[in-house]
Amino acid sequence: MRLVIIGAGFAGMYAALSAARLRDIQGASPDELEIALVAPEPTLVVRPRLYEAKPETLTAPLLEVLESIDVSYVQGSAETIDTKSRMVQVSTAGGTRKTLSYDRLVVATGSRLSRPNIPGLAEHGFSVDSLDDAVALDRHLHSLADRPARNGRDTIVVAGGGFTGIEAATELPKRLRTILGKDAKPRVIIVERNAAVAPDMGVGPRPIIEDALRKLGVETRVGTGVNSLDDTGVTLSSGERIEAETVVWAAGIRAAPLTQQIPAERDNLGRLLVDQDLRVASVPGVFATGDAAKAACDDAGNFALMSCQHATRMGAFAGNNAAAELLGVPTKPYHQKTYVTCLDLGEAGAVFTRGWERKVEMVGDVAKKTKQEINTVWIYPPRAERAAALASADPEHVTEV
Repeated sequence: MRLVIIGAGFAGMYAALSAARLRDIQGASPDELEIALVAPEPTLVVRPRLYEAKPETLTAPLLEVLESIDVSYVQGSAETIDTKSRMVQVSTAGGTRKTLSYDRLVVATGSRLSRPNIPGLAEHGFSVDSLDDAVALDRHLHSLADRPARNGRDTIVVAGGGFTGIEAATELPKRLRTILGKDAKPRVIIVERNAAVAPDMGVGPRPIIEDALRKLGVETRVGTGVNSLDDTGVTLSSGERIEAETVVWAAGIRAAPLTQQIPAERDNLGRLLVDQDLRVASVPGVFATGDAAKAACDDAGNFALMSCQHATRMGAFAGNNAAAELLGVPTKPYHQKTYVTCLDLGEAGAVFTRGWERKVEMVGDVAKKTKQEINTVWIYPPRAERAAALASADPEHVTEV
């Protein structure tokens, strides 16, 4: 029997760990149940940190962890999924193709930044969506030091005032001063189509966020969007022109395109609708998890967000349940009643909230310390030691805060 997992992000990593854990508990050998993980590189990109400086350092190796738990790594990109014949076609960096059959499939392909057809966005916009994108932005920021200090050299427009946009915008003043000199006066402007920044955070945390933006000198333009970009700036839907040599697009994400090959119902973000076991009910043998799945967290109408916090726990349940079906043991319904947010606010600290109503529990330096622990410890892979790696993936205990 073979379980194939597509994706080496947080959901894919924990799916592999959890499936291997259940296999170990049930006393099955790797020959009896092969677990194969397909990804271009055996590396976890720490995506929640890509707004930081030195993004090239924000990865963690997975090969030794996978080897320690007897998970096969298949290097390449999954290009085609045939759910009728239960086959996945993988293309390698060398241009060759291989085909993997599966008895169960876990789709953990993550999400991508939504890039609308705005004039100039493809040519002139940067992002922190992927490692390559974040590295390209970092190189661009460093190149500003060689340009004349005029027009919009020191101005950055961040399109999108959600979580990613705010974390990028509040970090950028310090990053630019490090590059341009301590006397530099960077200008960072958040453009948000909604009536306020952090539209999903609610009235509790928002005043704290807005106060942090004021302290950092980050400007906002709300109720407007970016109409077009060129090499010297942006034009907003309000008609305002902002001279800026750097535009960071941070407005919305969607499930990765590969999910479209699964013949099943999706939501407006492209996520596959799944049942309590994270099974794509209309497609036998297929599970979806992380940003590729729309899953109910509880019975109160709350659904998993496209976040690292939800992806890790969803991945653990999906891997466990896919393996459970093959091993003939009961599955575990996914649930995630505990939900917290910890939003980085750069030199202004952070804000930590608990619950779907986002009750503020910590602010400033105290919250910042928690954010740094999350970013540098909690979300990294377990050490490559079999017992510890398997123990980390108990679905009932992953990311309980």
